[in-house]
Amino acid sequence: MSVDTLRYTYNSLSSLEKKQGKENLLLSKFNEVDKGSSPCFFWGKLNNPYALSRCLITLSNIVQSSFNLSPFQLALLKDPIVTAGNNQIRFEGFSHCAGVYGRVDVLENGQDGEFIENGTTNVDFNTPLISELGKIKKNDELILSVGQKEVGFHKGGESFVERKVPLPSKWIKGLTTVQHYFSESDYVQTLNRVQAIQLFKTIPTGKVKTDYYLIKRGSKYLFSPLKASNAVCIGGIHRLKLLQPLIPLINELQVFPHQDMQSVTFILCFDELNFVFSISRDFWRGFSGEGAALESLIEDLPDALVQAFDNYSYTNQEFNPALMSIEEGIDISKIEKLSTKLSAMGLLGYDLAKNGFFYRRLPFRLERILSLNPRLKGAEKLLEENKVHITLKQDDRIEAKVEGSGVQHYVVIHGNNQRCTCTWFSKNQGERGACKHILAVKKKAKAI
Repeated sequence: MSVDTLRYTYNSLSSLEKKQGKENLLLSKFNEVDKGSSPCFFWGKLNNPYALSRCLITLSNIVQSSFNLSPFQLALLKDPIVTAGNNQIRFEGFSHCAGVYGRVDVLENGQDGEFIENGTTNVDFNTPLISELGKIKKNDELILSVGQKEVGFHKGGESFVERKVPLPSKWIKGLTTVQHYFSESDYVQTLNRVQAIQLFKTIPTGKVKTDYYLIKRGSKYLFSPLKASNAVCIGGIHRLKLLQPLIPLINELQVFPHQDMQSVTFILCFDELNFVFSISRDFWRGFSGEGAALESLIEDLPDALVQAFDNYSYTNQEFNPALMSIEEGIDISKIEKLSTKLSAMGLLGYDLAKNGFFYRRLPFRLERILSLNPRLKGAEKLLEENKVHITLKQDDRIEAKVEGSGVQHYVVIHGNNQRCTCTWFSKNQGERGACKHILAVKKKAKAI
Protein backbone atom coordinates (compact mmCIF):
# COMPACT_ATOMS: atom_id res chain seq x y z
CA MET A 1 0.00 0.00 0.00
CA SER A 2 1.32 3.44 -0.89
CA VAL A 3 2.31 5.76 1.95
CA ASP A 4 0.14 8.38 0.27
CA THR A 5 -3.10 6.50 0.87
CA LEU A 6 -5.15 5.38 3.84
CA ARG A 7 -7.26 2.24 3.46
CA TYR A 8 -10.51 2.24 5.38
CA THR A 9 -13.30 -0.32 5.58
CA TYR A 10 -17.06 -0.32 6.07
CA ASN A 11 -19.03 -2.93 8.00
CA SER A 12 -21.86 -2.79 5.44
CA LEU A 13 -23.03 -0.98 2.32
CA SER A 14 -24.92 2.28 2.55
CA SER A 15 -28.50 1.85 1.38
CA LEU A 16 -31.86 3.52 0.91
CA GLU A 17 -34.84 1.29 1.69
CA LYS A 18 -38.62 1.61 2.09
CA LYS A 19 -40.35 0.66 5.33
CA GLN A 20 -44.04 1.26 5.93
CA GLY A 21 -44.18 3.81 3.10
CA LYS A 22 -41.14 5.77 4.35
CA GLU A 23 -37.68 6.13 2.82
CA ASN A 24 -34.79 5.23 5.17
CA LEU A 25 -31.25 6.37 4.29
CA LEU A 26 -28.64 4.25 6.10
CA LEU A 27 -25.04 5.42 5.77
CA SER A 28 -22.32 2.92 6.59
CA LYS A 29 -19.56 4.52 8.66
CA PHE A 30 -15.80 4.40 9.19
CA ASN A 31 -13.79 6.21 11.83
CA GLU A 32 -10.17 5.87 13.00
CA VAL A 33 -11.11 7.69 16.19
CA ASP A 34 -13.67 6.11 18.52
CA LYS A 35 -14.89 8.56 21.17
CA GLY A 36 -18.08 6.60 21.87
CA SER A 37 -19.49 3.10 21.66
CA SER A 38 -22.70 3.69 19.71
CA PRO A 39 -22.71 2.47 16.08
CA CYS A 40 -25.21 5.22 15.24
CA PHE A 41 -24.73 9.01 15.49
CA PHE A 42 -28.13 10.21 14.29
CA TRP A 43 -31.55 8.79 13.49
CA GLY A 44 -34.44 10.96 12.39
CA LYS A 45 -36.58 12.65 9.76
CA LEU A 46 -35.22 15.14 7.22
CA ASN A 47 -37.48 18.11 6.53
CA ASN A 48 -36.33 18.86 2.98
CA PRO A 49 -35.39 15.45 1.53
CA TYR A 50 -35.75 16.46 -2.12
CA ALA A 51 -33.24 19.32 -1.92
CA LEU A 52 -30.94 17.28 0.33
CA SER A 53 -30.91 14.31 -2.06
CA ARG A 54 -29.96 16.62 -4.95
CA CYS A 55 -27.22 18.23 -2.83
CA LEU A 56 -25.82 14.82 -1.89
CA ILE A 57 -25.80 13.76 -5.54
CA THR A 58 -23.88 16.95 -6.39
CA LEU A 59 -21.47 16.28 -3.52
CA SER A 60 -20.97 12.77 -4.87
CA ASN A 61 -20.25 14.25 -8.32
CA ILE A 62 -17.63 16.50 -6.72
CA VAL A 63 -15.78 13.69 -4.96
CA GLN A 64 -15.82 11.60 -8.16
CA SER A 65 -14.51 14.43 -10.34
CA SER A 66 -11.01 15.62 -11.13
CA PHE A 67 -9.60 18.49 -13.11
CA ASN A 68 -5.92 17.53 -13.33
CA LEU A 69 -5.52 13.78 -12.69
CA SER A 70 -4.99 10.81 -15.00
CA PRO A 71 -7.75 8.30 -15.92
CA PHE A 72 -6.10 5.75 -13.61
CA GLN A 73 -6.25 8.13 -10.67
CA LEU A 74 -9.84 9.00 -11.58
CA ALA A 75 -10.80 5.37 -11.14
CA LEU A 76 -10.17 5.61 -7.39
CA LEU A 77 -13.42 6.25 -5.52
CA LYS A 78 -13.69 8.74 -2.68
CA ASP A 79 -16.40 8.99 -0.07
CA PRO A 80 -17.73 12.06 1.77
CA ILE A 81 -17.28 12.73 5.47
CA VAL A 82 -20.34 13.21 7.67
CA THR A 83 -20.46 15.09 10.97
CA ALA A 84 -23.44 14.82 13.32
CA GLY A 85 -23.98 16.73 16.55
CA ASN A 86 -25.30 19.91 18.18
CA ASN A 87 -28.56 19.53 16.20
CA GLN A 88 -26.74 19.78 12.87
CA ILE A 89 -25.53 17.35 10.21
CA ARG A 90 -22.78 18.15 7.73
CA PHE A 91 -21.57 16.17 4.70
CA GLU A 92 -18.27 17.27 3.14
CA GLY A 93 -15.84 16.10 0.51
CA PHE A 94 -13.23 16.98 -2.11
CA SER A 95 -12.71 16.33 -5.77
CA HIS A 96 -9.95 13.81 -6.58
CA CYS A 97 -7.57 16.67 -7.35
CA ALA A 98 -8.46 18.38 -4.04
CA GLY A 99 -9.19 21.65 -5.85
CA VAL A 100 -12.98 21.59 -5.35
CA TYR A 101 -14.58 21.34 -1.91
CA GLY A 102 -18.25 20.78 -1.17
CA ARG A 103 -20.22 20.65 2.07
CA VAL A 104 -23.92 20.10 2.72
CA ASP A 105 -25.08 21.68 5.99
CA VAL A 106 -28.41 20.35 7.27
CA LEU A 107 -29.45 23.15 9.62
CA GLU A 108 -31.10 22.73 13.01
CA ASN A 109 -34.60 23.15 11.55
CA GLY A 110 -33.75 20.78 8.70
CA GLN A 111 -34.10 17.62 10.73
CA ASP A 112 -36.37 16.14 13.38
CA GLY A 113 -34.58 13.29 15.05
CA GLU A 114 -32.33 12.00 17.80
CA PHE A 115 -28.60 12.65 18.05
CA ILE A 116 -27.62 9.40 19.72
CA GLU A 117 -23.94 10.27 19.73
CA ASN A 118 -21.82 13.22 18.50
CA GLY A 119 -19.14 12.36 16.00
CA THR A 120 -17.53 12.46 12.57
CA THR A 121 -17.08 9.54 10.21
CA ASN A 122 -16.43 8.59 6.61
CA VAL A 123 -19.52 7.36 4.77
CA ASP A 124 -19.91 5.05 1.81
CA PHE A 125 -21.64 6.70 -1.18
CA ASN A 126 -21.99 3.77 -3.59
CA THR A 127 -23.59 3.86 -7.04
CA PRO A 128 -26.87 2.12 -6.03
CA LEU A 129 -27.32 4.65 -3.19
CA ILE A 130 -26.85 7.62 -5.54
CA SER A 131 -29.32 6.05 -7.98
CA GLU A 132 -31.92 5.73 -5.22
CA LEU A 133 -31.35 9.31 -4.06
CA GLY A 134 -32.19 10.44 -7.57
CA LYS A 135 -35.64 8.87 -7.19
CA ILE A 136 -36.60 10.96 -4.14
CA LYS A 137 -39.60 13.20 -4.87
CA LYS A 138 -40.63 16.46 -3.26
CA ASN A 139 -43.37 14.95 -1.12
CA ASP A 140 -41.41 11.90 0.03
CA GLU A 141 -40.50 11.43 3.69
CA LEU A 142 -36.88 10.53 4.36
CA ILE A 143 -35.35 9.13 7.56
CA LEU A 144 -31.58 9.48 7.94
CA SER A 145 -29.43 7.13 9.99
CA VAL A 146 -25.73 7.95 10.28
CA GLY A 147 -24.17 4.61 11.03
CA GLN A 148 -26.00 1.28 10.96
CA LYS A 149 -28.67 1.24 13.63
CA GLU A 150 -30.31 -2.15 13.18
CA VAL A 151 -27.43 -4.26 11.87
CA GLY A 152 -23.77 -3.97 12.77
CA PHE A 153 -20.93 -6.52 12.94
CA HIS A 154 -18.15 -5.54 15.44
CA LYS A 155 -15.47 -7.50 17.18
CA GLY A 156 -12.93 -6.06 19.54
CA GLY A 157 -13.83 -2.54 18.48
CA GLU A 158 -13.09 -3.29 14.80
CA SER A 159 -15.48 -3.53 11.86
CA PHE A 160 -15.59 -6.51 9.53
CA VAL A 161 -14.45 -5.78 5.96
CA GLU A 162 -17.13 -5.04 3.34
CA ARG A 163 -14.87 -3.27 0.88
CA LYS A 164 -11.63 -1.28 0.94
CA VAL A 165 -11.21 2.19 -0.59
CA PRO A 166 -7.96 4.21 -0.85
CA LEU A 167 -8.06 7.78 0.43
CA PRO A 168 -5.27 10.09 -0.86
CA SER A 169 -3.33 11.86 1.87
CA LYS A 170 -3.68 15.16 0.00
CA TRP A 171 -7.46 14.83 0.46
CA ILE A 172 -6.97 14.87 4.24
CA LYS A 173 -4.55 17.83 4.01
CA GLY A 174 -7.02 19.74 1.85
CA LEU A 175 -9.76 19.34 4.45
CA THR A 176 -7.61 21.18 6.98
CA THR A 177 -6.32 23.86 4.60
CA VAL A 178 -9.73 24.89 3.24
CA GLN A 179 -10.93 25.78 6.75
CA HIS A 180 -8.05 28.26 7.02
CA TYR A 181 -9.04 29.84 3.71
CA PHE A 182 -12.65 30.11 4.88
CA SER A 183 -11.51 32.05 7.95
CA GLU A 184 -9.77 34.55 5.63
CA SER A 185 -12.74 34.97 3.25
CA ASP A 186 -15.28 37.79 3.35
CA TYR A 187 -18.89 38.09 2.23
CA VAL A 188 -19.34 40.38 -0.80
CA GLN A 189 -22.81 39.84 -2.32
CA THR A 190 -26.05 37.85 -2.49
CA LEU A 191 -27.86 36.87 -5.69
CA ASN A 192 -31.48 35.78 -5.83
CA ARG A 193 -32.50 32.69 -7.80
CA VAL A 194 -33.17 34.54 -11.06
CA GLN A 195 -29.86 36.41 -10.89
CA ALA A 196 -28.00 33.16 -10.12
CA ILE A 197 -29.62 31.36 -13.07
CA GLN A 198 -28.66 34.23 -15.37
CA LEU A 199 -25.12 34.23 -13.97
CA PHE A 200 -24.53 30.52 -14.56
CA LYS A 201 -25.71 30.84 -18.15
CA THR A 202 -22.60 32.99 -18.76
CA ILE A 203 -20.15 30.20 -17.85
CA PRO A 204 -18.04 29.71 -21.01
CA THR A 205 -18.15 26.35 -22.78
CA GLY A 206 -15.18 24.01 -22.81
CA LYS A 207 -12.08 24.16 -20.67
CA VAL A 208 -10.96 27.74 -20.06
CA LYS A 209 -7.31 28.43 -19.22
CA THR A 210 -7.64 32.14 -18.38
CA ASP A 211 -9.13 33.71 -15.27
CA TYR A 212 -12.72 34.91 -15.29
CA TYR A 213 -14.33 37.54 -13.06
CA LEU A 214 -17.71 37.79 -11.40
CA ILE A 215 -18.95 41.30 -12.20
CA LYS A 216 -22.23 43.24 -12.07
CA ARG A 217 -23.75 45.26 -14.89
CA GLY A 218 -26.90 47.04 -13.86
CA SER A 219 -28.98 44.52 -11.92
CA LYS A 220 -27.40 41.51 -13.66
CA TYR A 221 -24.36 39.48 -12.71
CA LEU A 222 -22.13 37.71 -15.21
CA PHE A 223 -18.78 35.95 -15.61
CA SER A 224 -16.41 37.92 -17.79
CA PRO A 225 -12.78 37.51 -18.94
CA LEU A 226 -12.38 41.26 -18.43
CA LYS A 227 -11.43 42.44 -14.97
CA ALA A 228 -13.43 45.24 -13.37
CA SER A 229 -13.26 47.09 -10.07
CA ASN A 230 -14.45 45.00 -7.09
CA ALA A 231 -14.64 41.93 -9.33
CA VAL A 232 -14.25 38.45 -7.82
CA CYS A 233 -11.49 36.46 -9.55
CA ILE A 234 -12.36 32.85 -10.46
CA GLY A 235 -9.72 30.48 -11.79
CA GLY A 236 -10.77 27.28 -13.54
CA ILE A 237 -14.32 28.54 -13.98
CA HIS A 238 -15.41 25.33 -15.76
CA ARG A 239 -15.51 23.69 -12.32
CA LEU A 240 -18.64 25.71 -11.49
CA LYS A 241 -20.60 23.51 -13.91
CA LEU A 242 -20.86 21.02 -11.03
CA LEU A 243 -23.39 23.39 -9.44
CA GLN A 244 -25.67 23.88 -12.43
CA PRO A 245 -28.25 21.20 -11.45
CA LEU A 246 -28.76 22.90 -8.07
CA ILE A 247 -29.07 26.55 -9.15
CA PRO A 248 -32.78 26.38 -10.20
CA LEU A 249 -33.65 25.00 -6.73
CA ILE A 250 -31.99 27.61 -4.50
CA ASN A 251 -33.44 30.57 -2.64
CA GLU A 252 -30.28 32.64 -2.96
CA LEU A 253 -26.56 32.47 -3.70
CA GLN A 254 -23.94 34.09 -1.44
CA VAL A 255 -20.37 34.84 -2.57
CA PHE A 256 -17.25 34.80 -0.34
CA PRO A 257 -13.87 35.45 -2.03
CA HIS A 258 -10.62 34.87 -0.16
CA GLN A 259 -8.93 38.11 0.88
CA ASP A 260 -6.02 37.39 -1.51
CA MET A 261 -8.22 35.70 -4.13
CA GLN A 262 -6.59 32.33 -3.41
CA SER A 263 -10.05 30.74 -3.47
CA VAL A 264 -13.70 31.66 -3.90
CA THR A 265 -16.64 30.13 -2.03
CA PHE A 266 -20.34 30.06 -2.91
CA ILE A 267 -23.09 29.23 -0.42
CA LEU A 268 -26.26 27.91 -2.06
CA CYS A 269 -29.13 28.55 0.35
CA PHE A 270 -32.18 26.26 0.36
CA ASP A 271 -34.99 25.82 2.84
CA GLU A 272 -33.43 24.36 5.99
CA LEU A 273 -30.04 23.54 4.45
CA ASN A 274 -27.00 25.13 2.78
CA PHE A 275 -24.58 23.85 0.16
CA VAL A 276 -21.05 25.26 0.51
CA PHE A 277 -18.90 25.09 -2.63
CA SER A 278 -15.30 26.32 -2.78
CA ILE A 279 -12.67 26.18 -5.53
CA SER A 280 -8.92 26.78 -5.38
CA ARG A 281 -7.23 29.64 -7.21
CA ASP A 282 -6.27 27.48 -10.20
CA PHE A 283 -7.78 24.19 -11.35
CA TRP A 284 -4.35 22.50 -11.34
CA ARG A 285 -3.62 23.61 -7.77
CA GLY A 286 -5.47 21.73 -5.06
CA PHE A 287 -6.00 23.05 -1.53
CA SER A 288 -3.81 20.23 -0.22
CA GLY A 289 -0.58 21.72 -1.59
CA GLU A 290 -1.15 25.31 -0.54
CA GLY A 291 0.46 25.04 2.90
CA ALA A 292 -1.61 27.93 4.23
CA ALA A 293 -1.91 26.32 7.65
CA LEU A 294 1.69 25.17 8.07
CA GLU A 295 2.79 28.08 10.24
CA SER A 296 -0.05 27.32 12.64
CA LEU A 297 1.39 23.85 13.18
CA ILE A 298 4.76 25.14 14.43
CA GLU A 299 3.08 26.77 17.41
CA ASP A 300 4.29 24.83 20.46
CA LEU A 301 1.06 24.55 22.36
CA PRO A 302 1.07 22.10 25.28
CA ASP A 303 -0.41 18.69 24.52
CA ALA A 304 -2.57 19.12 27.62
CA LEU A 305 -4.15 22.23 26.08
CA VAL A 306 -5.04 20.42 22.86
CA GLN A 307 -6.37 17.46 24.85
CA ALA A 308 -8.41 19.79 27.07
CA PHE A 309 -10.02 21.26 23.98
CA ASP A 310 -10.75 17.82 22.53
CA ASN A 311 -12.40 16.77 25.81
CA TYR A 312 -14.26 20.08 26.22
CA SER A 313 -15.77 20.24 22.75
CA TYR A 314 -18.55 18.28 21.09
CA THR A 315 -19.35 17.94 17.42
CA ASN A 316 -20.56 21.11 15.62
CA GLN A 317 -20.22 23.20 18.79
CA GLU A 318 -19.18 26.77 18.02
CA PHE A 319 -15.63 27.50 19.16
CA ASN A 320 -15.67 30.16 21.90
CA PRO A 321 -12.06 30.99 22.93
CA ALA A 322 -13.04 33.29 25.81
CA LEU A 323 -15.41 30.75 27.36
CA MET A 324 -12.86 27.97 27.10
CA SER A 325 -10.22 30.18 28.69
CA ILE A 326 -12.47 30.83 31.69
CA GLU A 327 -13.73 27.28 32.14
CA GLU A 328 -10.32 25.63 31.73
CA GLY A 329 -8.29 28.34 33.50
CA ILE A 330 -5.98 28.77 30.50
CA ASP A 331 -4.16 31.96 29.51
CA ILE A 332 -6.29 33.70 26.85
CA SER A 333 -3.16 34.54 24.80
CA LYS A 334 -2.61 30.81 24.27
CA ILE A 335 -6.26 30.23 23.45
CA GLU A 336 -6.18 32.87 20.70
CA LYS A 337 -3.49 30.88 18.86
CA LEU A 338 -5.45 27.70 19.32
CA SER A 339 -8.10 28.08 16.61
CA THR A 340 -5.69 28.20 13.65
CA LYS A 341 -3.61 25.30 14.95
CA LEU A 342 -6.63 23.17 15.76
CA SER A 343 -8.13 23.73 12.31
CA ALA A 344 -4.78 22.71 10.80
CA MET A 345 -4.92 19.56 12.94
CA GLY A 346 -8.37 18.65 11.70
CA LEU A 347 -10.19 19.51 14.93
CA LEU A 348 -12.06 22.60 13.72
CA GLY A 349 -14.15 23.43 10.69
CA TYR A 350 -15.25 26.92 9.66
CA ASP A 351 -18.81 28.08 9.04
CA LEU A 352 -18.85 31.11 6.72
CA ALA A 353 -22.57 31.66 7.29
CA LYS A 354 -21.91 32.12 11.02
CA ASN A 355 -18.41 33.60 10.59
CA GLY A 356 -16.81 31.29 13.12
CA PHE A 357 -15.07 27.97 13.79
CA PHE A 358 -16.93 24.87 14.96
CA TYR A 359 -15.62 21.65 16.45
CA ARG A 360 -15.56 18.64 14.16
CA ARG A 361 -12.86 16.05 14.50
CA LEU A 362 -11.87 14.44 11.22
CA PRO A 363 -12.10 10.64 11.45
CA PHE A 364 -8.32 10.21 11.40
CA ARG A 365 -5.72 10.08 14.18
CA LEU A 366 -4.06 13.44 14.87
CA GLU A 367 -0.58 12.01 14.30
CA ARG A 368 -1.66 10.93 10.81
CA ILE A 369 -2.75 14.46 9.89
CA LEU A 370 0.39 16.03 11.35
CA SER A 371 2.60 13.58 9.44
CA LEU A 372 1.18 14.56 6.05
CA ASN A 373 3.02 17.88 5.65
CA PRO A 374 6.44 17.34 4.02
CA ARG A 375 7.54 20.96 4.52
CA LEU A 376 6.79 20.70 8.22
CA LYS A 377 8.72 17.43 8.44
CA GLY A 378 11.56 19.05 6.48
CA ALA A 379 11.69 21.93 8.96
CA GLU A 380 11.83 19.50 11.89
CA LYS A 381 14.71 17.63 10.22
CA LEU A 382 16.68 20.86 9.70
CA LEU A 383 16.31 21.64 13.40
CA GLU A 384 17.27 18.11 14.46
CA GLU A 385 20.42 18.29 12.33
CA ASN A 386 21.28 21.75 13.74
CA LYS A 387 21.32 23.36 10.29
CA VAL A 388 19.51 26.54 11.33
CA HIS A 389 21.67 29.43 12.55
CA ILE A 390 20.02 32.67 13.63
CA THR A 391 22.35 35.62 13.08
CA LEU A 392 20.04 38.44 14.20
CA LYS A 393 16.96 38.47 16.41
CA GLN A 394 15.18 41.72 17.21
CA ASP A 395 11.59 42.48 18.15
CA ASP A 396 10.43 42.83 14.53
CA ARG A 397 13.30 41.31 12.55
CA ILE A 398 14.97 37.92 12.31
CA GLU A 399 17.86 36.96 10.03
CA ALA A 400 19.20 33.43 9.67
CA LYS A 401 21.36 31.06 7.62
CA VAL A 402 20.06 27.59 6.83
CA GLU A 403 22.35 24.85 5.48
CA GLY A 404 21.07 23.11 2.37
CA SER A 405 22.40 20.44 0.01
CA GLY A 406 25.63 22.07 -1.12
CA VAL A 407 24.17 25.54 -0.73
CA GLN A 408 23.35 27.96 2.07
CA HIS A 409 19.97 29.67 2.21
CA TYR A 410 19.33 33.06 3.79
CA VAL A 411 16.07 33.84 5.57
CA VAL A 412 14.84 37.31 6.56
CA ILE A 413 11.64 37.81 8.55
CA HIS A 414 10.64 41.45 9.04
CA GLY A 415 7.24 41.94 10.66
CA ASN A 416 4.69 40.18 8.45
CA ASN A 417 7.12 40.00 5.52
CA GLN A 418 9.34 36.96 5.10
CA ARG A 419 11.79 35.92 2.40
CA CYS A 420 14.09 33.01 1.62
CA THR A 421 16.66 32.46 -1.12
CA CYS A 422 15.48 28.89 -1.84
CA THR A 423 13.90 27.78 -5.12
CA TRP A 424 10.50 27.11 -3.51
CA PHE A 425 10.15 30.66 -2.27
CA SER A 426 11.43 32.16 -5.53
CA LYS A 427 8.81 30.21 -7.46
CA ASN A 428 5.80 30.80 -5.18
CA GLN A 429 6.66 34.06 -3.36
CA GLY A 430 4.86 32.89 -0.24
CA GLU A 431 1.49 32.40 -1.97
CA ARG A 432 1.44 28.69 -1.11
CA GLY A 433 2.65 28.95 2.48
CA ALA A 434 6.13 29.18 3.96
CA CYS A 435 9.05 27.04 2.79
CA LYS A 436 10.70 24.58 5.18
CA HIS A 437 13.57 27.01 5.86
CA ILE A 438 11.27 29.82 7.04
CA LEU A 439 9.28 27.35 9.14
CA ALA A 440 12.46 26.07 10.79
CA VAL A 441 13.75 29.59 11.49
CA LYS A 442 10.43 30.66 13.01
CA LYS A 443 10.26 27.61 15.24
CA LYS A 444 13.85 28.05 16.46
CA ALA A 445 13.31 31.77 17.07
CA LYS A 446 10.31 30.98 19.28
CA ALA A 447 12.51 28.76 21.44
CA ILE A 448 15.20 31.40 22.03
